[in-house]
Amino acid sequence: MDEIVEKLKQLGFNSYEAKVYLALLKKYPATGYEISKLADIPQARAYDTLKALENAQVVTSSKNKPVTYTPIKPKELTKQFKRKIDATIDFLDKKLPNVKEDYVEPVLNVTGTHRITEKIIELIKNAREEIFLQVWAQDYKTIEPYLLDAYNRGLEIKIVGCDSFMSPFSSIFYLSGTNILEYNKGKRYIFLTIDNKEGLFGKLGSNIKNEDLRMLWTKNEEIVFLMKSYIVNNMFLVDIEDNFPEQLRYFYGHGLKKLKDKIL
Repeated sequence: MDEIVEKLKQLGFNSYEAKVYLALLKKYPATGYEISKLADIPQARAYDTLKALENAQVVTSSKNKPVTYTPIKPKELTKQFKRKIDATIDFLDKKLPNVKEDYVEPVLNVTGTHRITEKIIELIKNAREEIFLQVWAQDYKTIEPYLLDAYNRGLEIKIVGCDSFMSPFSSIFYLSGTNILEYNKGKRYIFLTIDNKEGLFGKLGSNIKNEDLRMLWTKNEEIVFLMKSYIVNNMFLVDIEDNFPEQLRYFYGHGLKKLKDKIL
């Protein structure tokens, strides 16, 4: 119930209005006194709130005595909210001044496990053409249903796996000796780009405090290009390593150790 109250507040109700509307859905028609008891708010505030909701056409009152109140249907309420939001967005689209021609898309921090997961899911849901992803198995499990939905919408999905896991809808390029980021022990890096327009990258890990978890999100297409290039280059390296294992081992040692020592 508290969650519904918070959502109604996000759409413009105050706490009393949200509680009164929910109380009316439980029992209607009802008097102001009954509503104050059901909503657990002072009786005087119940009447003020009912008046405000009536003016907003969210509740209707009877003409008889004592006066009783009836709520509009939840579907009608959500339609009402949607009309207001759409009208506001249309107005802002027309009236807000545009950014300068030299505007550069920023790189923004996304912090904490919950917000990071929400952002990853949001990006996948918003994708329209393609998803390129480099991920670890335990993080892949969380987002697999959303990737499956994207696949069913016809999107191209390419995945680099930092460890071993299966995907029912995409071939996976498994990193082994080519995994440069294995040098960052205890951390799991994620790289995600969608439609060459938006990207997210950063690290997770069991030894990192939740408040210290931080990823970078951007719509800066130059940075998104670099992120996608990193993912694609790992795919190239994995495929080469799979097809020429003996030659690479001969020249660079097991796990490309000689090459890593030379460069890193």
